Amino acid sequence: MILFDRVTKHYKDGTPALDDVSLTINPKEFVSIVGHSGAGKTTLLKMLLAEERPTEGLVFFEEVNVHDIPANLLHHYRRKLGTVFQDFRLIPNRTAYENISFAMEAIGKGDDEIASDVPYILDLVDLGDKAQHFPHQLSGGEQQRVAIGRAIINQPDVIVADEPTGNLDPVNTFEVIEILKKINELGTTVIITTHNKGVVDAMGKRVITMEKGRVVRDDPRGHYIL
Repeated sequence: MILFDRVTKHYKDGTPALDDVSLTINPKEFVSIVGHSGAGKTTLLKMLLAEERPTEGLVFFEEVNVHDIPANLLHHYRRKLGTVFQDFRLIPNRTAYENISFAMEAIGKGDDEIASDVPYILDLVDLGDKAQHFPHQLSGGEQQRVAIGRAIINQPDVIVADEPTGNLDPVNTFEVIEILKKINELGTTVIITTHNKGVVDAMGKRVITMEKGRVVRDDPRGHYIL
């Protein structure tokens, strides 16, 4: 379970990013966080990833205060969270297979385990036939699916996706969202931020709407309403 308990964030210049945010995200939920630019969506994710500290309030993951975790142990915590970004962040001189296997190598997984797990993940994100393609040989949607594969290869409890379809056309957007839905159905919690009304309305899942750093709406089966 993820808990934001009265979280407020003011940046050093006094800019308010979050204002008394309280919400709970349960295991295996699919949650869309929506709002205009500057509403606080990305700051909320950074709180969960322990990339930002709250000015006030607490953030808990599985009953652990995220911001009490020592800096030298944060990498263990972050392995529980797979991250997906709008700009893919793939390694350009590595193939799709190698981009995904790199995430396993980084935590010391052996060759046999990599050889077993990476093809399974490539199939899961519908890229089994593109394993040896480099990022420049893939469409934007395919690159994002590689990024999702990299995010889930080490079996995190949660996928955190910040505007994962922001750079994609409608067809690739649909494909990426279908992959995220599939991952969620397999038992992984998925949290996305998005500006895409069509994605949110088609999902029929929980929608949290933010405005000026506050949660103004939290609908269990909501629509994009701003």
